[in-house]
Amino acid sequence: MQKNTTTKSYWNYLWHLHEQAKDLMKFTVNGNSDNIPQADQKDSQEGDTGGDSNGSGPSFGTRQKAGLFLGPILFALTLLFFEAEGLSDSAVAILASTLWIATWWITEAMPIPATSLLPLILFPLTGGLDGGDTASSYGDNTIFLFMGGFLIALAMQKWYLHKRIALFIISMIGTSTERIVLGFMAATGFLSMWISNTATAMMMVPIGLAVIYQSSEQLKQSGEGVVDHTSFNFGKVTMLGIAYSASIGGLATLIGTPPNSLFRGVVENQYGIEISFLDWMAFGVPITILFMIIAWVYLVKIAYPMKMKQLPGGKEVIASERKSLGVMSSEEKVVMTVFTLTAAAWILRSFVLVHINENISDTIIAMTAAIILFLIPSKNNKGDFLLDWDTAKGLPWGILLLFGAGLAIAAGFEDSGLAEWIGSQLTILEGISFILIVATVITLVIFLTEITSNTATATMMFPIMASLAAAINVHPYSLMIGAGVAASCAFMLPVATPPNAVVFGSGYLRIPDMAKAGFWLNIVAIIIVTLAIFIYLPFVWGIDLTTFPEQFRD
Repeated sequence: MQKNTTTKSYWNYLWHLHEQAKDLMKFTVNGNSDNIPQADQKDSQEGDTGGDSNGSGPSFGTRQKAGLFLGPILFALTLLFFEAEGLSDSAVAILASTLWIATWWITEAMPIPATSLLPLILFPLTGGLDGGDTASSYGDNTIFLFMGGFLIALAMQKWYLHKRIALFIISMIGTSTERIVLGFMAATGFLSMWISNTATAMMMVPIGLAVIYQSSEQLKQSGEGVVDHTSFNFGKVTMLGIAYSASIGGLATLIGTPPNSLFRGVVENQYGIEISFLDWMAFGVPITILFMIIAWVYLVKIAYPMKMKQLPGGKEVIASERKSLGVMSSEEKVVMTVFTLTAAAWILRSFVLVHINENISDTIIAMTAAIILFLIPSKNNKGDFLLDWDTAKGLPWGILLLFGAGLAIAAGFEDSGLAEWIGSQLTILEGISFILIVATVITLVIFLTEITSNTATATMMFPIMASLAAAINVHPYSLMIGAGVAASCAFMLPVATPPNAVVFGSGYLRIPDMAKAGFWLNIVAIIIVTLAIFIYLPFVWGIDLTTFPEQFRD
């Protein structure tokens, strides 16, 4: 009996890690899903993993059972029977292994972090990629850049610095209904550039609910009657604004959302080109600002226009929240200083710091900041530090393993010649309009990530997009960035992103509300991303999209 209980507990723990990794893969960057309401977690587990109702943890649902057998079957059939002209044995091995891994990722046949370990087994055993080369992908520079960003974010959350920043931004923008929504979106978007989108949404939603509740109480007292949550447009717009801006804000920086960092790692490993923090921000920040403004105007003017122009009691709620934080502690000030200097170093590295030491990289900056936070003691909590290991245990190891798997797959595609072979098969698209191909890729990825992990989708798409670019002789950045950014633009369904799921639990939204508003925002995202790639990307990065660079072929 005791042995059975222990086994059941361990099985439940594995699925807890799985759910945490799912959050992270969709838009999270810190792995802290402990605050997600239990009802939401239960719904997620039952809907996605076939959980039973007796509390014994997720069991194998129909989708998982199918995936559990389909993955190895596809692997075996491909390895034994698939032959194609120009395709080496190692390329077939990588293709077969990737089909198994992708099937288990999509169907969640086993915990996603565990699936991400399969390349370490399958690639060397099948002769697809050397074991040392496969393992080295899990220790890539980009993974430690993301780890450093996670650690800084954890320190900000430990001392509630992120909440102070959010309330400051909201109070500065104004207290009319439309400005309050803009304030929530600006604060959420800014924070999600640097810390977990899920953690940002989890922090912002209670503040938003407090403002909504206060305004509904004021309306009731003024004789307007009881506010119906499902028809209160201010509540809907505020919740949707928080969810959408948490996703949009992540586009601005390399650490804002996993596909951005994954793109950087694939480009560096495959082409030997380093995408700096400043390079990405030069492209991502303007798009984020434009998209945020359009999303705000769309929500408050078109999707759910509000009759109420001034918010009763809203200013008082924000002031009360700020007052409850008290004066800024010494710990907050030091963490803020470290964070500011780190962001400045990331931005200035490529044209200032490299002249001091050419070996300085974004990863070195991130890890230096993290180590400094471990070293500085807390002034008010004796024996504590700005960042301690108990806090650092919240690192999302699952998403780091997924990154490693993605980079291993990309390396396998390149080293085995599979990428080149796929590219040769895609030459049939050469006569089709380039802009149509990019728009189609973006559309496919956006709607695919409504129901699948955005990081897993990007992981599978990047090698294929690189091969397609070589086949039709266009710059690979066009298709890779299109797929990567599109993977972060799913707005329709509660299951699409953790921020969507969080705001859905507020009671102010129904699935039709989210689907209606999100569908048109998806269409806007397709237009913005497509135009940004064709018009803005060549200008800001100084590249020619119409040709595949010769140095990339080498």
